[in-house]
Amino acid sequence: MSTARATRTGRVAQTARADQAAAVATAATAAPNTTAGIATGPARIVRQSTRAEERSWSADPYSDALRAGRGPLFLSRADGWLLPLEVERWCADADAADLEVLRRCEGAVLDVGCGPGRLVAALGTRGRRALGIDVSEAAVARTVRSGGQALRRSVFEPLPGEGRWGTALLVDGNVGIGGDPRALLARMAQLLDSEGLLIVETVPVPDLDERVVVHVTDARGTAGTPFPWARLGTPALLRHADRAGWRAVDQWTAGGRCFAALRHRGRDRSRNSSAEPPNNAAVNSSQRAVKSAADSPVAPA
Repeated sequence: MSTARATRTGRVAQTARADQAAAVATAATAAPNTTAGIATGPARIVRQSTRAEERSWSADPYSDALRAGRGPLFLSRADGWLLPLEVERWCADADAADLEVLRRCEGAVLDVGCGPGRLVAALGTRGRRALGIDVSEAAVARTVRSGGQALRRSVFEPLPGEGRWGTALLVDGNVGIGGDPRALLARMAQLLDSEGLLIVETVPVPDLDERVVVHVTDARGTAGTPFPWARLGTPALLRHADRAGWRAVDQWTAGGRCFAALRHRGRDRSRNSSAEPPNNAAVNSSQRAVKSAADSPVAPA
């Protein structure tokens, strides 16, 4: 190939990449289609400043496990306690227990801590409006590759469609985000609409109610940055939920996993006409409020 032709080819490719990035940013900020709800264009991944939790879930060994689609991977405490993480299940298609959760979803669905995105992808294939948020760039990228809509932002940061989501999901242990269940439940009340449904997965140990500092580690002992986490059985969840203004509307088990569905009691939130509808922008999830850096769109690979 001649030098001149190679130069022209490189310029065409550069222009195409720039056009793609511009299209992503435009799709993320344009007024939503009121019929479709969530934009169907490419997802926009936003880079932001990080906290310890984000570094833990965004760096090795967690990212390596998600990219490989397999473990072993663990949450570890300082005393040597290890909790196996179900990476293979997270990276597989939605199973029967997952599908039972999705069957109960109402309206547009926000999956908090979506991981590699199996629930978001499953909702999308069923024609449901869904958005995943996660602090892990590897998780967001895998969700996008699976065909789901995903954003990288903390649940405690400003999110698209606050106060207008029909259902929010805290599954796969994500009720533990931030190590403060009551603060997380209060935040979820802000994200859902006045009749919104919160579905939470709990651990199958009824009397468990713990706040711990953990880190992610693999079989080689490679350790991530420590971060706060919580683990709740269903009775503990319901106690925290009651104090945060929630009431239980259903409880069930499936595939050895435990779930509860909650609605907020007597919350008469007025609909803010200036609020973003669901899926109007792409953003990321973390475990605590942080000051966001300037948005920097990144087209998915």
